Amino acid sequence: MWLEISIQTESGQIQQVASALTAGGFADLVIEDQAEFEGFLDENRAYWDYIDEDLQQKLEGLSRIVLYLEQEDTAAMADLENLLAQMRQNGLGALETTVTPMAETNWEESWKDSYPPQEVGERLVVLPYWLAEGYDENRLPVILDPGLTFGTGAHPSTQMVMETMEQLPLTGASCLDLGSGSGILSIAALRLGAKTAVGIDIDPKAENISRENAAYNGFADPQFTALTGNVTADKKLMERLRQSHYDLVLVNIVADVIIGLAPILPGFLDENSTLILSGILDTRLEDVLEALDQAGLVAEKICAKEDWRCVRAKRRIL
Repeated sequence: MWLEISIQTESGQIQQVASALTAGGFADLVIEDQAEFEGFLDENRAYWDYIDEDLQQKLEGLSRIVLYLEQEDTAAMADLENLLAQMRQNGLGALETTVTPMAETNWEESWKDSYPPQEVGERLVVLPYWLAEGYDENRLPVILDPGLTFGTGAHPSTQMVMETMEQLPLTGASCLDLGSGSGILSIAALRLGAKTAVGIDIDPKAENISRENAAYNGFADPQFTALTGNVTADKKLMERLRQSHYDLVLVNIVADVIIGLAPILPGFLDENSTLILSGILDTRLEDVLEALDQAGLVAEKICAKEDWRCVRAKRRIL
């Protein structure tokens, strides 16, 4: 049996406590700290408009470190108690601990229970790779490794893009996916008949992740091409992408990023291209629509799911 050991700390000293634990041989730590969480949000505010309120409430006033030890490992427990006593003497606070026995479970496999098949729209289903062969429903599979995160199909903004794509004639289409993350939308477009998809993300980890997910679905270059870069700042990347127009352009990010991208989006479109924008909170929709209008883009349809909005748009024909 395993023991979950929770160590209550003072917020300003949580990193010192974590460093001391790591130096003492306790390296596998979970740090839960409201101040660090809020600092992270402030530093990365441009990348999201919405933070789960339940998560914020759970973290309110929280400053603790959690680690796990086997119940039979009495030597490790004694080492931990000695280390905590030494830290208390060094002025790192009371460091109150709570020890909770954990039920026996196969931790290496149990996380997979959190990723059941996710049916989206009328024709698509998002599947974790370990369920791909056993799923026999009459839907087009979008196979992912959800353990790599970056987009699993559960969020309303992603679902609305996939549902909107289902309504389009995509056979033989070319697709550009800006902010591709896991590659889920590019893969969905290919499943729906697109000939090629190019996925761009500013995070270099996303390039390998999306390429790996595409491979689960049998798609490789040149059907699916994964690139890393910032299209608003990287002129060489922009020139490469603008060598041809795309039948479908997808942007599932957040309102502020969409607004920043709006002036360059028409360069990827011709008069028949479709642009799908999502990740937009209802409170930011008017800001996005104004930016699209100024960039010469016209909203054709707006979809809503919970607090999120998805816009299907075209180039304005003069």
